Amino acid sequence: MNSFNATDAGRVTSNGETRSPSARRPEMITWQGIHEPRLEQVRLLLSSDQRLRATGRLVAAGPDEQFNASFEVSVGESGQVNRLLLRTATVLEERQCSLSRTEDGAWLVDHGQGSTRETFNDALDVDVQFSVLFNAIPIRRLGLHREQGEHALPVVRVSLPDLSVKAVTQTYKTVSVGDDVSVVRFKSGGFEQNIKVDANGLVVEYPLISKRI
Repeated sequence: MNSFNATDAGRVTSNGETRSPSARRPEMITWQGIHEPRLEQVRLLLSSDQRLRATGRLVAAGPDEQFNASFEVSVGESGQVNRLLLRTATVLEERQCSLSRTEDGAWLVDHGQGSTRETFNDALDVDVQFSVLFNAIPIRRLGLHREQGEHALPVVRVSLPDLSVKAVTQTYKTVSVGDDVSVVRFKSGGFEQNIKVDANGLVVEYPLISKRI
């Protein structure tokens, strides 16, 4: 009979949650829209490597966008998204979508009517419209908040609230590296902006879009 090894299996916290030795305590982070009445809040569990687990909610209450969205995302130790579950609700309808990355690098996309298999140009990252949490995933994976770098990446982009999915190309480039705050330039199509991130690669301020509160 094999004996239980707490070091190998991870530590069970007081609330029953199993946490590996490299995992940090969960935290709540909230971002507020700068020019639009929008809030994003996530419960986040980071590891000392690129792993990340988060559950979050986004509420948009502007005149042109009124919906809420919830998501669960899991990022593996290599920094790539393993699974994303999204749900949205508007006054007219509710939708859901799941994306799972297979061992051979393909994606399974399911809008509730059975999954379809897509390659999305071998993308490792997912970007959810209006959510600034997802900018942290490629930044952390590539270490752009710690050292200079520039990468043009294939990304799976999910639009809100309709949950349409497509492959896009996004570019991330380190502008400056600091002890507490670094700056990374984000570019997608004709849009580009300098994003301030903290020592964990999480957005502090996304000018014109959102800021942490």
